[in-house]
Amino acid sequence: MRLLLALGNPGAKYRDTRHNIGWWLADRLALRWGAEPFRPHGATVGATAWTTGSGRPGVEIHKPLTYMNRSGEALAALLAARPAAPRLDPAADILVLVDDVALPAGRFRVRKRGSPGGHNGLASISASLDSDDYGRLRLGVGRPPDDRIDLAAWVLSRMSRAEEEEALGAFPRAAEAVEYWLDHGVEAAMNRFNRPG
Repeated sequence: MRLLLALGNPGAKYRDTRHNIGWWLADRLALRWGAEPFRPHGATVGATAWTTGSGRPGVEIHKPLTYMNRSGEALAALLAARPAAPRLDPAADILVLVDDVALPAGRFRVRKRGSPGGHNGLASISASLDSDDYGRLRLGVGRPPDDRIDLAAWVLSRMSRAEEEEALGAFPRAAEAVEYWLDHGVEAAMNRFNRPG
């Protein structure tokens, strides 16, 4: 079983914000693969979906409802609910879909490990796994144009129309990167899809 964990915040207030770009891609992947609708998975975990259609058996897409800063709690609950065997290997079987201010809108990078880099959602996941050794697809949302703009406020704001078009324009290739990760692993996906610079 492979697990895609899309980070974001629940509720209409956050739906269209930069911080939820991982959820946007998760929705696109579910549509692309003919997945079942997202449905609740326990009181603590929140909305999840199991993707089995369109040639993608053995893949689950999860959108935690624990809020960004507690994403690791959702992951821990998901893993605890799984059968003991076969054991899931985070380094090979988990890919986190997450926003990244270090990349401009329309860019993405596949990473096989790394520190959270100040991202509270990734920090929560790393704490839950007691490891930074898990894959992530970092989706660019750009930096604030002014250093005086609070970063937390920035990621909880909406993109401009031009930025959103750039971000959504990258989704077909980002979806291909996820599929390549599923078929060939994180190293191969990094080599094929990461642009220099």
